[in-house]
Amino acid sequence: MRAALGALLLAGALATSACATGTDAVIQGETFEFVSPDGKIEIHYDPPAERKPVAELTGPDLMDPDRTLNVQEDFAGQVVIVNLWGQWCGPCRAESDDLQRLQEEFEPQGATVFGINLRDPNRQKPVDFVKDNGITFPSIWDPSNAAVAALRGFPTSVVPATIILDKQHRVAAVYLAEITDDKLSETVTALLAEEVEPV
Repeated sequence: MRAALGALLLAGALATSACATGTDAVIQGETFEFVSPDGKIEIHYDPPAERKPVAELTGPDLMDPDRTLNVQEDFAGQVVIVNLWGQWCGPCRAESDDLQRLQEEFEPQGATVFGINLRDPNRQKPVDFVKDNGITFPSIWDPSNAAVAALRGFPTSVVPATIILDKQHRVAAVYLAEITDDKLSETVTALLAEEVEPV
């Protein structure tokens, strides 16, 4: 009942939005799960013990469809800035420079931006966008929403959206709107300074 009500509220909010809207993200069970209780667009999960990991996040490399990317394997022990984007989305295009600056600043420190390209059935369009804008961080090409299913219940119409995973790939923060590098830098820096907790 609660999940159904949340879905109805989210659907109503999305109907009034051109590219993206915001709802709250809640963690339930053993892995991160999205529900929509009260319309927040920025959520932080502290203390770390309250965080839940994402399910396995994997899919074909946008730039090389013969290669499979896997967050848990390719970026083990790293902070990961997961960004849901589409080249058709104006705010996504606008924030791409900020994400690239985050990649350049934090990659040497043990963090990466990791894109999930959504709702782009023509692969060449996002490939051209990446090349034309000098984007170096990896992205999964996910026209069928198979990869984003790891973010259980996360609505693919909320684009752009950014989910920051700590070193243990638990959800530490969620941003349901266009971001800037200044806005995320403090969060990423704090997560890089955290000690990895024993499993």
